[in-house]
Amino acid sequence: MDTLAEEPKLSPETERVGLDSRRMVNAALVVMIFFVLSRASGLVREMIVGARFGTSAEYDAYLAAFRVPDLLFQLAAGGALGSAFIPVFSGFWLKTDKREAWLLFSRVLNLISLLLVGLGVVAAIFAEPLVSNVLAPGFTPAQQQLTVSLMRPMLIGSVVFGASGLIMGALNATQHFIAPAAAPVLYNVAIILAALFLAPIYGIYGLVVGVVAGSLAHLLVQIPVLLKKGYRYQASLSVRDPAVRKVAVLMGPRVLGLFFVQMHFLINTILASSLGAGSLSALNYAWLLMLLPQGVIAQGIATVTFPTLSAQAAAGQIDAFKRTFERALRVVVFLVLPATAILLIFRRPAISILLERGAFDTESMILVAYGLQFYMIGLIFHSMLEIIVRGFYALQDTWTPVLIGILAMVANIGLSFLLVGRLSFGGLALANSLATMGESLVLLWLLNRRVPGRLNWRVLTPALVKMAVAAVLMAVAAWAWGRWVYLNVFLGDALPVNDDWLTALVGVPVALLLYLGVLWLLRSDEWRETVALVRRRRGTGEQS
Repeated sequence: MDTLAEEPKLSPETERVGLDSRRMVNAALVVMIFFVLSRASGLVREMIVGARFGTSAEYDAYLAAFRVPDLLFQLAAGGALGSAFIPVFSGFWLKTDKREAWLLFSRVLNLISLLLVGLGVVAAIFAEPLVSNVLAPGFTPAQQQLTVSLMRPMLIGSVVFGASGLIMGALNATQHFIAPAAAPVLYNVAIILAALFLAPIYGIYGLVVGVVAGSLAHLLVQIPVLLKKGYRYQASLSVRDPAVRKVAVLMGPRVLGLFFVQMHFLINTILASSLGAGSLSALNYAWLLMLLPQGVIAQGIATVTFPTLSAQAAAGQIDAFKRTFERALRVVVFLVLPATAILLIFRRPAISILLERGAFDTESMILVAYGLQFYMIGLIFHSMLEIIVRGFYALQDTWTPVLIGILAMVANIGLSFLLVGRLSFGGLALANSLATMGESLVLLWLLNRRVPGRLNWRVLTPALVKMAVAAVLMAVAAWAWGRWVYLNVFLGDALPVNDDWLTALVGVPVALLLYLGVLWLLRSDEWRETVALVRRRRGTGEQS
């Protein structure tokens, strides 16, 4: 029987794999392009789905049905598996002989697939009591039955995503990011096509077909790259393998943390099911809009930073680890702060331009804008968490972020019950933002204590203060412009274009220029680094 018990010994050449900061920046730019495509296709998906179903009761049922398949995937695979698998797999991948790395991959793949199939069968059998007694007790009987019939076929996608998520982790660990980053785009395209061509015929069931087809596309686009890397399937199910056990041990805390995260989403679904038709849909649209900048910026940077952080920590290069972490955190804040200000101040025009058509009417826009304002409070902290948590995982410390995350989710759930009666579904969004703020700040403080020599706060603090000042001034200017446009429309003055488009087309670029201008006046390092990066890449392109 093959074994993965030995710790890999790294040569000087392999120690440098993934440690080149310029390679990391270039990879981040490529991945961010695909993250932009993913979020753009996701936005198009929501525009088409919104035009077809709006904030309707059947779309509420579709979203509720999604909860159980997503719960199974997140707990059995998802982020828990990736964060535990990548550090262990990376250690074996850096060795000259890759067979042990692929043996580990096959064993984990087989175990996860069997687990998801078993859980999916159980969920399908007990779908009716699960929906009526736990998931959506506030739905009408007809909505509950619709939720059951939608949930069962969606469970197929959970199994497929389990395998696909593991492949993403393996490819990222081998410094290949393009196929994993392209996979979500194909998933969104499948749902878009289903919404366009199947939903008019089969209604909400057409979207379910798109979900299953999209999960298959998500998997199939990555398989050719996996095979090119040298992978060959092995039918091995060893649970005694030390490396498999190490992955399981590292997964354990993360699974526990994700359980509480999913409990938060489950509580949201339960509470929103009793708030009237459209509440769950509006909350979902607001959540997805908040995730647009978080996904494009923070997840893109964190995805390519994590393997580098893991390699630096494994090689004992703590100073390099700290520099990589600090740079990633500063860049995330630099890019997310203006997005936060723009989406908060211009939320109504943005929602109107993006979603208001077909079944998504003005009432739907008002509902989504109400929830979005509370979610935007937590956007910067959601984004920072992407980097902070990966810092702990790279150090193979999974318990600290999980324990703090559990406390944050308990606070989130408690705040949800406290605020929902006063703010309706807006209280659910505010509870999430407040809990995430506390979680990110506590984890950053603990990571600072965890890293030898502490983080360089003499650089971080002034940088964060400068960016905060620029963002506040930008928000004030954006609010003043939006107010001027509103008053002119209210007073009946003729405007050259639609007021929403005028607010966005003029307000957004002016606000961004003000943000960059203030940072330039404050001699922001982030501003100078961005300009230098653009010039360096342009110069390289001209020479090539």
